[in-house]
Amino acid sequence: MTAADVLIVGSGLMGAATARLIRESAPTASIVMVDGGAVIGSAPGQHLHDSAEPEIHQRYNSRVATGVQALYTGAAVSPPVEGRMADVEPGMYHLSALGEDAAAMPGGSLAWNVGGMGVHWTAACPTPWGREVPDFLPAAEWAEDLATAQRVLGVHGDAFGITDAGRAVLRELDAVFGPDSADGRHPQTMPMAMTPTASGTRPRTGPNRILPAMTDGSDPAFTLLPGTLCVQLEHRDGSVLAAIVRDVASGVESRIETGIVVVCADTLRTPQLLFASGIRPAALGTHLNEHAFLTGRVFPDVDRLGIDRASLAAPREGEWAVGAYWLPHSDEAQPFHGQMMERPHLDDTGATIDYSVGLALYVPTEVRAQNRLELSDDETDAMGMPRMRVHFDYSDRDRELIELARLRQRQAAERIGRFDPERDSALLAPGSSLHVTGSVRMGPSDDGTSVCDTDARVWGFDNLFLAGNGVVPTPVTANSTLTGMTFAVRMARAVVAALTKMPESGHLLEGSL
Repeated sequence: MTAADVLIVGSGLMGAATARLIRESAPTASIVMVDGGAVIGSAPGQHLHDSAEPEIHQRYNSRVATGVQALYTGAAVSPPVEGRMADVEPGMYHLSALGEDAAAMPGGSLAWNVGGMGVHWTAACPTPWGREVPDFLPAAEWAEDLATAQRVLGVHGDAFGITDAGRAVLRELDAVFGPDSADGRHPQTMPMAMTPTASGTRPRTGPNRILPAMTDGSDPAFTLLPGTLCVQLEHRDGSVLAAIVRDVASGVESRIETGIVVVCADTLRTPQLLFASGIRPAALGTHLNEHAFLTGRVFPDVDRLGIDRASLAAPREGEWAVGAYWLPHSDEAQPFHGQMMERPHLDDTGATIDYSVGLALYVPTEVRAQNRLELSDDETDAMGMPRMRVHFDYSDRDRELIELARLRQRQAAERIGRFDPERDSALLAPGSSLHVTGSVRMGPSDDGTSVCDTDARVWGFDNLFLAGNGVVPTPVTANSTLTGMTFAVRMARAVVAALTKMPESGHLLEGSL
């Protein structure tokens, strides 16, 4: 049996941030973090782009170089996992490969590894705006928490810089989208969770950059337990008393007694764990949301746009792109988020022979209760947890916006250069963006439409908190990480406040987030 002041279920970006923010205010609180997956490589929680192991770094770059996030897991749905999860190579897997019924969301995937999606993600951090920001939270608190989330993630507004070609592309995009864009929401460089450097690669933010103790063991009061799957939370009278965890390799189960539990096991596995524990508020798994993903690519007409061909330089060693750009949405007036990665194409000698820019548009979808996870009392998945059946479809309004996005994408692309809608554009399958939200959503009142309160504390519990994109109750048009992290910052502040009221912890905690 193990004991901890705080148990964190999940070792991704949100889990690492939770531990770090608790540690900043509670220097001696004992924190245990569990994850069912194994470590990829030798450094727990390190972004694969920054791996010192050439094979891992090269494999990561080859997967993301398409600029289409869905292809990271593979162009085809991965085959079913066979045998023990302990023998499965850590990494990304389609839901269906893990035994879930994901016919309605065939692009949906999970990370089965320490660091979660946080070791794989592209690090794009567009700022949440408009309808993405919940109207039931005080605006000043949201702004403060957003700034903290940007600090924790290490967000830089212009980490790649801007090329001459990128400047020309942004000019053409602004001609199409600018007239409907709000102030400050015109095409611009993409904020990224990466460190600008004068040369060489630009380090991405992975969980261990947020929480170095994951890798270097520098915090004696922090323990990471990889290969340890949390399968149930023991609770009584609105308090979680302990967690039942399973050693994935041996199958042996044990208890971790804890004062506070934070579940940040991602948008799909967080409701799965609550369900397995008999914690089943009416809204659990409902309001599952994901923007539609219209991928695209255009080959700029360098002569017509006045781009100096000599400026089309190769990417730095270890990088695949030379620029990252952003089309912010402006709610109804300009509803689409655009993400553009700039990439020269080289021949065997390293000479630039072509040049392309990704032109993906993310299309907001309505938040509807009927888009949901149905969890089974009788069937289990490859991890031995309640089997999921995903219910997801687009509304009539969603489909109207998707068709408008096709039109706007084509208008913009044809201003820029060569573009064949049949070849260079595709609506990806639901789940492909990996930006799924809402399954354990936050709400201002316990009215059956939310799972947790405005501190991300599960309704009816005093010591059970949630983090991750599942908490997000709003329709997120852009990449969801920074939005989800802002909610996690708010939650971590509440956890610190709860720790100060725990007489059994023995800690006198000072300060605040």
